[in-house]
Amino acid sequence: MSGPPGRELGREARSATPAPAQGGGLTREQGAAVLLVGLTGGIGSGKSTVSGMLAERGAEVIDADHIAREVVMPCTPAWCKIRDHFGPGVLYPDGSIDRQALADIVFGDPGKLALLNEITHPAIFERIAERLEAAHDRDAIVVLDAALLIETGLAQRVDVLLVAHSPKEVQVERLAAKGMASSQAKARIAAQLTPEERLARADLVIDNTGSLEDLGRQVDDVWRELERRLAEQRGRAG
Repeated sequence: MSGPPGRELGREARSATPAPAQGGGLTREQGAAVLLVGLTGGIGSGKSTVSGMLAERGAEVIDADHIAREVVMPCTPAWCKIRDHFGPGVLYPDGSIDRQALADIVFGDPGKLALLNEITHPAIFERIAERLEAAHDRDAIVVLDAALLIETGLAQRVDVLLVAHSPKEVQVERLAAKGMASSQAKARIAAQLTPEERLARADLVIDNTGSLEDLGRQVDDVWRELERRLAEQRGRAG
């Protein structure tokens, strides 16, 4: 992908994506200046690496994927619904969710994927809102790291949408290095938004096709831009 790292892109109107369901939306209390950055990217794009680098530079990271694991711990309401709808085959002997078994079921069936999202998303949104509430009393750059940021409508609720991008062939190579079969990697990628759809919505883009050093330089550029935008928010609040 050509062009300078972290460049701004024109994006489509965010009204094209539905907002989170009532009762599961995100709200932020008035207080200190908080810049909410949504970070997303396809599987194998290096999104988690970017998230870690932003945390090293001072961002407070809310990991939606980690929260998604928390809300389906054994005996939670979401866990009970998953067990009832998808059966004991998606559970390990200790009762925890076998995420791979569940993924194998839902990624090939849009209806079952929608059902899983209906079960888990309200609880995830509630946890995210709690984390945001905890951050509103101080100036902060808060990064919401979420693979499905756009698909769930959360992208409409952030101040800046940051996309970590890698070409499909690079994604497949990275997933293969982690032991995933090429056919499975391609199927997982195909089940997600296309790169063009993500990039069309982005405010800032990080191109993660080079070295870690190059990635770090791009993250530095993005961090300076985020600090500038936070300062603008602080000025408006004052």
